[in-house]
Amino acid sequence: MNEANKAVQDRSSVQVISRAIEVLRALENIPEGLSLGEIAKVTSLPRSTVQRIVATLSAEGFLIAASPTAKVRLGPAILQLASSLEFDITKIMRPFLRDLGLDVQETVDLSIQRGGSVVFVDQITGKRRLVAISHTGDRFPLHCTASGKAILACLTPEAAKRAVERSLREHSEYPLTNESRFWSEIETIKTDFIAYDREEHATGISAIGTAIADLCGGFFSISIPVPTARFRRTESQLVEKLLTHRKLIISKLNRDIESI
Repeated sequence: MNEANKAVQDRSSVQVISRAIEVLRALENIPEGLSLGEIAKVTSLPRSTVQRIVATLSAEGFLIAASPTAKVRLGPAILQLASSLEFDITKIMRPFLRDLGLDVQETVDLSIQRGGSVVFVDQITGKRRLVAISHTGDRFPLHCTASGKAILACLTPEAAKRAVERSLREHSEYPLTNESRFWSEIETIKTDFIAYDREEHATGISAIGTAIADLCGGFFSISIPVPTARFRRTESQLVEKLLTHRKLIISKLNRDIESI
């Protein structure tokens, strides 16, 4: 096989993987499942393509039948991988979270995306007298939290739009009041790597967050929630420290990948 043919084959393989991921993401947090037509609409893929991908994923246990009406949902294989990854992320990131927590003396949260939400999977509690604390397992909106917006900025425009639509459905108590300003903010996060929550989710609490690619092509976010009065005084220092730790984390993860 010559180099030109190999390059075409490689691009084709990557496209197939990308489309399969789109199908899996379309089914996130939808226990009742979707029909082939519904998946095609959500992903903007041809129905015939969706049918081939669903058949392949079903054969491997990543999808299973959800009802007698030909709907499919995430299967045990993908759920097992997800739970394994979540455990690995918390284990891998715990030392980094601890170092960041010691540096900023504030609460540090680790989050992952689940459907239209971010889920807190680990936390280092701040050392100050008044700190912001949530519980691991808590779900928060993607569209009005620092951790959620940081992850949205990492997604393709199409995937981000679908995620925001789902976030608004899952967290209808938090409407998106200015859509154009919101998407402009997401574009800024793509270049600055820092997302903000200025009391958008909880009165009296502000936060910054940043997202990093995991070892499997997904993303996790690290956020620092702070009582707003103190946040206003320390915002620039917190941003500087979070960006510094972000670089250290990415450098360490890349070294680990290269050593495999």
